[in-house]
Parts: sequence; structure tokens; C-alpha cells
Amino acid sequence: GAVLGICNGFQMLLEIGLLPGAMLMNRTLRFICRDVHLRVERDDLPLLKHLRRGHVLRLPIAHKEGNWFAAPDVVRQVEAAGAVALRYCNERGEIGGAANPNGAINAVAGLVNREGNVLGMMPHPERRISALLGGADGAALVRALVEAA
Repeated sequence: GAVLGICNGFQMLLEIGLLPGAMLMNRTLRFICRDVHLRVERDDLPLLKHLRRGHVLRLPIAHKEGNWFAAPDVVRQVEAAGAVALRYCNERGEIGGAANPNGAINAVAGLVNREGNVLGMMPHPERRISALLGGADGAALVRALVEAA
């Protein structure tokens, strides 16, 4: 099976140690509720199998504590292991600056465990599964979760 932790669910996956790091308050110290862009970093995972590496998604975020943080050695391990599944980016897929809404280290928006069956992410794919909801960029993630169940 697969586990998908969205927003507070991602925070819980961090708290119980299924994924590395912790969530801090956003760099603005304020609640953020808006659409962001994400770049898919891994397409070899059960929950991202309908997406391609480098694809840019537009999904909403809604959090005050979404600033992923880890000690420098943990960040190096995460990057070396390819554990970053999604990164905040601009609409062209470029990382950095205002594209990182909460100040997360290395623009981390989503992480995956070593086995590839636990994915945590701050943005909300379930809020973008239909054009009636403002877009369908989250539909591929939700479909993959249902298929993995």
C-alpha cells in the first residue's frame, strides 16, 4: 500500500519519523493560502506515476507551519537519496526567490521515504481534481493513491 500525507498529514509523517525533518512556521510568520507551482522531481514513485519529472503543477497551499527544516547533514542525506519528490518553483519550473512561499530549505514541498510508498506534501492535490475546483493538476496524484490502495 501507499501513504499520502497532505499538509498536516505531512507534518504528522515528520513527527512520527516516517520522513526526515520538521516543519517550522512560515518565514513570514503568517498563514498562507494561495496557489503555488511545484516541480515534480521523481516520477518513479507509485503516487507520482502519472506525472513526468520536471512537470510543473499548480496546487493550493493553506498553512502557517509549512517551512520544511532539517539539520545540514540530514538535508545532504535527503538530497543524496533522491527523497525530494516535489519542489516549490515558478510557472517555468525555476526554483528560488518568491517561488518558495514559506522558506522551506531547498524549496522542499514534498518528500518520499526510501521505499517510495510514503509521500508527504504541503500542497493540497485533493483541492484541484476538477476544472470546477479551479483546475485538475491534483487529479493524477489522487488517481494514483486510489490505484495504490
